[in-house]
Amino acid sequence: MQRLGARGNTRRLAGRITGMVSVFLVCSALGFAAGTEPAGKASQSDELRALIEAYGRIKNAYVDPVDEKRLVAQAIKGMLTVLDPHSSYLDSEALGNWQADLEGEFGGLGIDMELEDGGIKIVTPIEDTPASRAGLLAGDLITKLDGVEVKGMTMQQAMTRMRGKPNTEITITVVRGTEPNPFTITLKRAIIQVKSVKSKLLEPGVGYVRVTRFQERTAEQLATALDSLYSQNKDPLRGVVLDLRDNPGGLVSAAVGVATAFLPPNVPVVDLNGRTQEFTRHLSASGEYYLRGAKDDYMKRLPGAVKAVPVVVLVNSGSASASEIVAGALQDYHRATILGTQTFGKGSVQTTLVLGNNTAIKLTTARYFTPNGRSIQVKGITPDVLVDEPPTEGVAPTARTREADLEHHLPNPAEVAAVDSAKIQIAKADTLTATDAKPGPAGKPVAAAKTEKTPKPLYGSKDDYQLNQALSLLRGQQTVSNP
Repeated sequence: MQRLGARGNTRRLAGRITGMVSVFLVCSALGFAAGTEPAGKASQSDELRALIEAYGRIKNAYVDPVDEKRLVAQAIKGMLTVLDPHSSYLDSEALGNWQADLEGEFGGLGIDMELEDGGIKIVTPIEDTPASRAGLLAGDLITKLDGVEVKGMTMQQAMTRMRGKPNTEITITVVRGTEPNPFTITLKRAIIQVKSVKSKLLEPGVGYVRVTRFQERTAEQLATALDSLYSQNKDPLRGVVLDLRDNPGGLVSAAVGVATAFLPPNVPVVDLNGRTQEFTRHLSASGEYYLRGAKDDYMKRLPGAVKAVPVVVLVNSGSASASEIVAGALQDYHRATILGTQTFGKGSVQTTLVLGNNTAIKLTTARYFTPNGRSIQVKGITPDVLVDEPPTEGVAPTARTREADLEHHLPNPAEVAAVDSAKIQIAKADTLTATDAKPGPAGKPVAAAKTEKTPKPLYGSKDDYQLNQALSLLRGQQTVSNP
């Protein structure tokens, strides 16, 4: 404990506090150890002494006995909360859930979610899961889980309640903007085996590949899907639609792998710029950046024609992080036409740093930049062809949450002063109507769907309006608004 630089009764207090080794380890891991502060800066040991003293006084003087582990965990959470919306503390349960998400298998309902307005906001129900089959919609707010109020729960607490053994039931209370009163739905949990890549032939010569998230095997699954499409079609494909709508992101290595499928070998894909060399990396279209220990480079088995086939990438405001890495790289190299609406705007990278006792922190360690040096933080990727989504029957149009709306979000390094302007431009893109249409690249009109009361179609279905506009592009036709 002497290493903390404590003195007098503070040192004696620290010596009596059980568990302060944990606080020291946490603070050291975050770079707060005494002696590390730059010359001329206020001594960091003063802040550490205050933290130690607060911990001791709470532990010894609070009206009821307190759990030391809980105090330390909450202290770590507090430090991370004030940094940015994507840095967080992972206890053993949260760490296990996070690893399960990346591996693509867990027991639960199948919901991508975020905490908002005292409830769980559904970002998107995962396809072919209990949530999607029950008719839950993006934008629905879950306020109770088995009768217990969600308000006050952490994301981890809510996730733990929703996950569980297969075939067990949970009753959720849902608030929907178009319904006058909350309603309840009982769902049966299932093993959620999230296959992150789905594919099919849309028509002879045109393949469709949907990537729902970027997991450990996503790049390999994409390579298998593309190879299968070429085999099914017999002849070389004349176009591919890569659907990244409502894909919240995932592993950077998986994003590099997906981009590699369509780019020339070894070209830069994304730059990660951190404060230290450890977190600064330049990732290119090479197996060393996406194979993650695999010996077989599955990308080398792809037909050579994949590198030249015309590609349209579908994006929307739910396309975030790793999705934006792929879209940004393909856009910079003019390798694909990006079609849809403005993306989420998450241009930062999180690293999971293990602290011990099977806990970790997920810490923002770098900003990422596209091959042309663009940061999409807050701004997002602007599509080459803006095509809005048709409204869903019975669901009032609402502005979807983006990075710019999150508290403590990092500013865009190149345009700190233009954050508000970017938000205005994004809002304009969201509300673009057919009368606002302007020519896109090569005379392609920027069009939005006409407001009609039709159910929102499944992505990849024959009624998927944005997908049909992508097909029009690949056929050499102009995009048009809904008739």
